[in-house]
Amino acid sequence: MFALADCNNFYVSCERVFNPMLCGRPVVVLSNNDGCVIARSEESKALGIAMGTPLFRCRDVIGRHGVAVFSSNYPLYGDMSSRVMNTLGAMAPEQERYSIDEAFFDLSGFRRFGLREHAALMRRTVLKHTGIPVSIGIAHTKTLAKLAAKAAKKDPSCGGVLMLEGADRVRRALASTHLEDVWGIGRQWSLKLALQGIQTAADFAGMPPALVRRLLGVTGAKVQAELQGHRCLPLELVRPMKQTICTSRSFGRNVFSVEELQEAVASFASRAASKLRREGSTASLLTVFISTSPFAASALRREASRTVSLPRAADDAMTLVTAASRVLEAIYQGGHPYRKAGVLLGAIAPKNPPGESFLLFGDEGEGRAEALQQVMEQVNLRYGNGSIRLAAEDSRAWEPLCRHISPRYTTSWEEILRVPSAPQAPPAPAHR
Repeated sequence: MFALADCNNFYVSCERVFNPMLCGRPVVVLSNNDGCVIARSEESKALGIAMGTPLFRCRDVIGRHGVAVFSSNYPLYGDMSSRVMNTLGAMAPEQERYSIDEAFFDLSGFRRFGLREHAALMRRTVLKHTGIPVSIGIAHTKTLAKLAAKAAKKDPSCGGVLMLEGADRVRRALASTHLEDVWGIGRQWSLKLALQGIQTAADFAGMPPALVRRLLGVTGAKVQAELQGHRCLPLELVRPMKQTICTSRSFGRNVFSVEELQEAVASFASRAASKLRREGSTASLLTVFISTSPFAASALRREASRTVSLPRAADDAMTLVTAASRVLEAIYQGGHPYRKAGVLLGAIAPKNPPGESFLLFGDEGEGRAEALQQVMEQVNLRYGNGSIRLAAEDSRAWEPLCRHISPRYTTSWEEILRVPSAPQAPPAPAHR
């Protein structure tokens, strides 16, 4: 049996852990540059604030109902996610971390404890250890477990845990699920299938398999089989190596100068290097892209990118930053109000592939770059991310707007939550 643990309104829940005054109050969390709503509390959903709504379009509702607004605090959310996943993993070791707020588990070995009871214990433990509420769905396939977790969120009577087992119960669940809400289907496929008269998950599960394969290919056929209770998607205990790594940001304002773009691109290349090293990988291709806002005047609008092959497969920041800076110089054109830039790494491979022959005498410069990278990582690990960085990353004037960001309570000593001590009672007057 598979289980999916899904954190409830995760970004909002993270904010509430450290600010209990937000409990029961409508809350929204915004995307980069405080642009759109990307997370909502149940109270905000009840007010009609839709996912993806631009902030300027819901300011009136926010003002009328006292909605608390937060910028995305990714250091906080990432750390809280690790705490949740580690807590869950201690109680169900076979874990696939699917996203920042979701994880699949194989609970086959826990039947003797009672699957629902064990899942309820997992839920209570996560809430106790982290303050984050989670919903857990249990079923024979990952796709059905995803449906069960979604139903567990909507049905308060199930106590946050829903077990989808038995043909009748599965049939009712599929009949009440719109096709667009099925994991792996999405909007485009649901529109395509609507032309065939397919509206619900039950309709899709009952389609002729040959027709599904013809319309949606192998992927669609696997989704259908999963809905029918046939396992097609195994638990990915070892995360597959990424084919590409991209780091990009939209700027908080227009950027015109090549110097500021260089600083932004250097920062992105350095972050991409960190991601590579965490994966134990190297990259041989590097792409830099820059663009203005799509809403800029047509005469000022511009997009540009270029891909280059690196002299050698690399994972260190100095090599990647140097290459990215040279590419930017080649594609930059002055006079345009740039609003976004990014670095994309490709041709990713393991750092030391099995069977690779090693040179007796390596490149001395490569050795120095590796040694410097390791020292920088050790310093940042001890004193906090960004404590030491390359000079090319120096200015952060281009960074996204974060007008409503909360403190990094769990990753910065300077921003740790401070609890004021109780006021001291005045001393009792001395008796004479």
